[in-house]
Amino acid sequence: MEHLSTEYTGFPADIIPLQYQALLLTDERRMRAFADAIARSVRPGMRVLDLGAGTGVLSYFAARAGAVVTAIEREPRVYAAARAALRAATGDAVRILHADARDYLPDEPVDLVMCEMLHVGLLRERQIEVLAAFKRRYLHHVGGPLPRFLPEACVQAVQPVEQDFTYMGYTVPAPVFQLPESVQPRTVEAAPPQVFQQFFYSEPLPSRCAADLTFVAERPAVVNAVRLVTKNLLTLLYEPAGSVDWTMNYLVVPVSEPVEVLTGDEVRVRFEYSPGDEIPALTDVLRVSVPAHAH
Repeated sequence: MEHLSTEYTGFPADIIPLQYQALLLTDERRMRAFADAIARSVRPGMRVLDLGAGTGVLSYFAARAGAVVTAIEREPRVYAAARAALRAATGDAVRILHADARDYLPDEPVDLVMCEMLHVGLLRERQIEVLAAFKRRYLHHVGGPLPRFLPEACVQAVQPVEQDFTYMGYTVPAPVFQLPESVQPRTVEAAPPQVFQQFFYSEPLPSRCAADLTFVAERPAVVNAVRLVTKNLLTLLYEPAGSVDWTMNYLVVPVSEPVEVLTGDEVRVRFEYSPGDEIPALTDVLRVSVPAHAH
């Protein structure tokens, strides 16, 4: 295989160093959700492709379920660590290739494609770009039907909030991540979240992430931020009907011009950005307003 340079251009999230890849292994919610979804989706003998394999843990889950797995990873140190770990854990059940997921194409049809290049809000990482390009290449060179994808679908929501950005008397309005299962004493929820985007990966993928939503305030608040919620439906279940889900850490993003609302006021939230954009692409266009008739 042609040697891949260790110098990359593009967004910082194009390169996820080994120490951050390893940190994902300690996220028990993520690990349990993917392990469960893969166990329910993979059958012995299935051909599985893991695009952007990282440390290879999803490939390990698939191989454990009896799949024949090809894993793709381009960052050299991550690739080396994954190759060693997969060999120790699975023998030759996983073939790992030092290649770029953005242009890799399998030689033969596959049954399932796993891709976890995910960031809340579909920001920073290249999930949409990689899978959209893969689908075009696959249909052109291999033909239909498309394989199944994991995750299978995505639901995104947004919520106006009042966020305390002051720390020991020092105020820094900067984006904040929150654990979904944790109580957030710094956050006042001005209104419940609303969905602004949902799609299946098997269908045409979005070129924009956009919202123009009106909320009704449930309590007085100074809306100085919005909270993004991204739920990944990892696999759909049919008997009984349902899904294995993974809700990513929330992202609280400050607004440039906070607005004060009273109970019953309408709050308008607007933004638009491209999947894979950096977080400032959202903060620069994020607008929160109260219609003139509200008071």
